[in-house]
Amino acid sequence: MTGGPGRTARIDTPVTRLLGCDLPIVQAGMSWASSNAALPLAVSNAGGLGVIAAGPMRLPDLDRAIAEVAAGTEAAGRPYAVNLPLYRKGVDEVIDLLVARRPPVLIASQGGPSRYLDRFRDTGTICLHVVSTEEHAAKAMDAGVDGLVVVGAEAGGHPPPGLVSTLVTVRAVARRFPRTPIVASGGFADGAGLAAALSLGAGAAQFGTRFIASAESNVHTAYKEAVLAAGTGDTRTVGRGLGVIRVLANDFAARMAELEHAGAELERRRAEFTASTLRHAAVDGDVAGGKVELGQSAGLVDAILPAARIVERIVEEYAATLGRLPEVRPADECPAQPAATSLPAW
Repeated sequence: MTGGPGRTARIDTPVTRLLGCDLPIVQAGMSWASSNAALPLAVSNAGGLGVIAAGPMRLPDLDRAIAEVAAGTEAAGRPYAVNLPLYRKGVDEVIDLLVARRPPVLIASQGGPSRYLDRFRDTGTICLHVVSTEEHAAKAMDAGVDGLVVVGAEAGGHPPPGLVSTLVTVRAVARRFPRTPIVASGGFADGAGLAAALSLGAGAAQFGTRFIASAESNVHTAYKEAVLAAGTGDTRTVGRGLGVIRVLANDFAARMAELEHAGAELERRRAEFTASTLRHAAVDGDVAGGKVELGQSAGLVDAILPAARIVERIVEEYAATLGRLPEVRPADECPAQPAATSLPAW
């Protein structure tokens, strides 16, 4: 339905119009998982927005990935994005590279828009900023960003410290900024989730954990298998006072939870927190001791598939979801409901 260079499916929203993509499906920028060309290229060519994760990438590797994705999407006019966490080492050099490369879309996170916006005024790059609260959304809008990626508590990696759900956070931001293109993030794994995101007032949904379990994802096989094995209740948030992250409930998470419950001093917790890394899990395959960043939507992922097929399935499920939703009809056109004869059992 969506694969290949032709445009065979389209869902028109404010986000797709802003970005120039056919489908309101954004593949999250995930360190290691999409720190390559293969995954973003596959998603963009399937009609969504593929995102290169610049976080852990060395400049030459990032430059090559951008060149490859740009070349692979140019013929069909497909957009792609680069995700830049603003706290990463050497961020100014990365910004220099991106200004020179002029990617169609920049998705910035973990910092303020003033760090980069002026540099992209004349490049034609669309700038989206990741936020997790109404307050942060207001600051980003005041700074002049083109749109927002709004993250709720269900998300893997860095959810909002207050752990307000995507359902509430996205709706609150959409009500406050009704004309702003919004990408909803956190808890989305299928077409029903996409329908939910659009119903909240977003113009797209961002899918992270779903694309970790893709053929093109650049993480260890053990990491992908951990996604399939996880249920919706198998993640934990840890890192209070250090930067809260949502991870798989493994040995690392258990050690952090024990320290936090015991009220261990910050430096003791920091030592444990920094001793384990995402690289340990994503590159080395240590899914017991590493930081396995997963969203709660892992419990909705049932197979490792090519990224283009994931996009295609989301569209199919979205269409099926719309077909199941009941329409509003005048009451006198609806069949009478039988009167209840007794209270329901609780």
